[in-house]
Amino acid sequence: MLAQSFAPIVGGEERVVEDLTRELSARGHEVSVATLQQPGDVTAAEVAGAPIHPLRSSSYRVVRGRGDTERRHAPPVPDPETVLDLSRVLRRERPQIVHAHNWIVHSYLPLARSSHSALALSLHDYGLICATRRLRRKNKVCSGPAPFKCQLCAAEHYGVTKGLVAAFGTRSQESRLRRHVDVFLPVSSTVEELCRIREEETSRVIPNFIGELPPAPLDDPRLAELPDEPFILYFGDVTEDKGVWELVEAYGTLQDPPPLVLIGRCYIDELAQRPGVHVMGAWPHEVAIEALRRSLFSVAPSVWPEPFGLVALEAAAAGKPIVATAMGGLRDIVVDGETGLLVPAEDREALAAALQRLAGDAQLRERLGAAARQRAGGFSPAAVVPQFEQAYEVALAKHSAR
Repeated sequence: MLAQSFAPIVGGEERVVEDLTRELSARGHEVSVATLQQPGDVTAAEVAGAPIHPLRSSSYRVVRGRGDTERRHAPPVPDPETVLDLSRVLRRERPQIVHAHNWIVHSYLPLARSSHSALALSLHDYGLICATRRLRRKNKVCSGPAPFKCQLCAAEHYGVTKGLVAAFGTRSQESRLRRHVDVFLPVSSTVEELCRIREEETSRVIPNFIGELPPAPLDDPRLAELPDEPFILYFGDVTEDKGVWELVEAYGTLQDPPPLVLIGRCYIDELAQRPGVHVMGAWPHEVAIEALRRSLFSVAPSVWPEPFGLVALEAAAAGKPIVATAMGGLRDIVVDGETGLLVPAEDREALAAALQRLAGDAQLRERLGAAARQRAGGFSPAAVVPQFEQAYEVALAKHSAR
């Protein structure tokens, strides 16, 4: 496993890599993890018997940008120190498969030609073609990469220096990356489509999976901060492209609504001053899941093509219905009228109507929640992990044929 960051760093991608490591180890595979050393040297030595190899990085010292204080990011170009450390890991582990996750794969490419390992690349977002990895420009879904457009967009998103590096790297390295990847593993059909996976390229759409939700940490003092009355929950990064501004505006039009709780890193000012809105900040995953269990239902109001939407799957596993926008991978998880309610993106009236409907109908919440829990079974490790094993066999065969 080659990942930009790993537990205890909290995020959807980090949880996916850790869970897959655990599941593959339990099924008898020998797994190891190579990941960037994060601030504070927080990387563990092993997980589920799989050794974890920390990798140094030059890029964070040379090219700093927004969002670099909490974690280190891999650029879409080879990082000299990462390449050097990774070469040592490869000599030690001699893997049959390198399963990379997003941009850190670029530090493997200089080693790929001499490596005997097949390369699988999970696409958790749109970083194969997009420098911001979101395919969103000027508050709209982007039509695709183009000269100058990407540089300007990336500079606005990251800051000038880091943005130009990201735009140049994504553009210049794309063809090289496509040549070396044996099998692409997009997390949804939307990612496969928008990343423009070609007919001659091998691709397998494999969704994220979810196992047992973590047990309730009932002694955590943060749970006492939740409203005493039933509440609506949003959890995830509190950003505009996640649709939180649209959510708060729609919530403000409801008649006598339950409280709205926001859990996640907050990047929008003044939300806490809105009546009925409770901004909690970032909570550990298991505490956020307990808040989910206590909620009436959850909301995923993204206004960008969400690659997958792990929060929607976690809500389903908790037996909670969800109000979500009909965007990206959320459509692969939420069945409108059966496991939740889908609304058009950036349609505040439709969002408000769905919130009002679900908040006022306990029988509807119970019916949708029960169906959501049943549907979550199709995303269990037993259903999804064999798909990874089959994809590895495809990658090995293709690499051998090369």
